Amino acid sequence: MRTAELLGTVELPGKASSVAAARACVRGLLCAAGHPEAGQVELLVSELMANSVRHSDSGRDPCGMVRLVLSHTGHALRVEVIDEGSSGAIPLIPAQVDPLSESGRGLWLVRELSSSWGWKDDESGRLVWFEMA
Repeated sequence: MRTAELLGTVELPGKASSVAAARACVRGLLCAAGHPEAGQVELLVSELMANSVRHSDSGRDPCGMVRLVLSHTGHALRVEVIDEGSSGAIPLIPAQVDPLSESGRGLWLVRELSSSWGWKDDESGRLVWFEMA
């Protein structure tokens, strides 16, 4: 089994301004690597970072942090967003997506644009990931 190649990792404050910082980080890493899906990956990272800032303890705690990890598994680019979790919110994709709504489409986009995605909670927080084949 091939080991994943780490492309980069960054830890950002659980603040709205970190969404743009995460996009810039992803853009730089993927452009340097010549990855063809940089725009879509940036979009999905924005959605997951925004969810972490809005819905997790990372966004509620003034010292909260969100970690972004990019790696290449040999067959896919893997992106992980790790936050401090939330006791009140779990990642759900709405059955109906309102095209006029200003929010609520993040995980729907992740599901539609990625080749696979998922999430898990453990004692350290919540990890949401997606892969682009």
